[in-house]
Amino acid sequence: LEAAEGMTALTSLIVWRRDSVLVEEYYRGLRPTQPVNVKSVSKTLLSPMVGIALRDGLLESVDQPLSELLPDYYDILRGRNDFDPRKEEILLRHVLGMRTGIETASFGNYGAWAASPDWAYDQLRRPMVCDPGECHEYSTGNTHLLSVILTRRSGKSLRRYMQDELFRPMGIGLGEWDRDPQGRYLGGNTMSLSPRDMLKFGQLYANGGRFEGRQLVPEEWIRASWQSTGASRWNGHGYGYLWWIRRWGGERAYFAWGYGGQFIVVVPRLDLVIVATSSLRNRQRGHTRNMWRFFDRYAVPAFRVGWGAEAADDGLL
Repeated sequence: LEAAEGMTALTSLIVWRRDSVLVEEYYRGLRPTQPVNVKSVSKTLLSPMVGIALRDGLLESVDQPLSELLPDYYDILRGRNDFDPRKEEILLRHVLGMRTGIETASFGNYGAWAASPDWAYDQLRRPMVCDPGECHEYSTGNTHLLSVILTRRSGKSLRRYMQDELFRPMGIGLGEWDRDPQGRYLGGNTMSLSPRDMLKFGQLYANGGRFEGRQLVPEEWIRASWQSTGASRWNGHGYGYLWWIRRWGGERAYFAWGYGGQFIVVVPRLDLVIVATSSLRNRQRGHTRNMWRFFDRYAVPAFRVGWGAEAADDGLL
């Protein structure tokens, strides 16, 4: 707690283990139920919605071609002189694992992408930087494609679909959330949740998709989501289906991560969930790396006491 308080951008820290909240601290004026912009934690929040859509037959499988899911966009793409036929090989699982091979719409490209008249098309029209499945190219444009797909397949707005299937059953309140020029909710960014509601999402995954005895997300989907599809070339972390993966404190951890220091961390072997939010206004250089160090040195190792043998090495990272 002393280490946490010393991080000037940290606004909340919640630690839950084995059905109990052991730590719940708020800093710099944040209130427990106050929604915060969780940034790219929003991407991970889309992962269970794909699993639910597969369970209910709205999607066929993770091997379904993207061209079948977005046929109108592909009709336009095929009419372009610069159409790359490798885009025909992109599957749903490539989108989930950020391995479509299409140039990112994030980082230096984000401003132009967000200013475009159609965010889904702008992602799809970008050049290929590798074959599908061959490289990790993190992109909010990819998760916005999932927003379009889920909106069309469910017949509801993404917000309504998530509320009906996940948030309302869990008592989660969803705050502000941006939309694209077509009125579709932004897949993968700007969702607003309170730290306590972020904790509920972590608990859902720690409990194998069950919340208060009700199976909301298929357990097999959670296992599939936590299988690494490869590592990011810019930070070295593993990546599953919209979940980051690495070791902290010697334990395999799965985490949702938003710009500026927004985290939901799940450590299954320790029945541990950690939630942290941070202020962009007070953020100092190196804050994200300080958060990684905090998880590695303090937050996860604190709960290994008394567990005896080290976790088996599965070769990850």
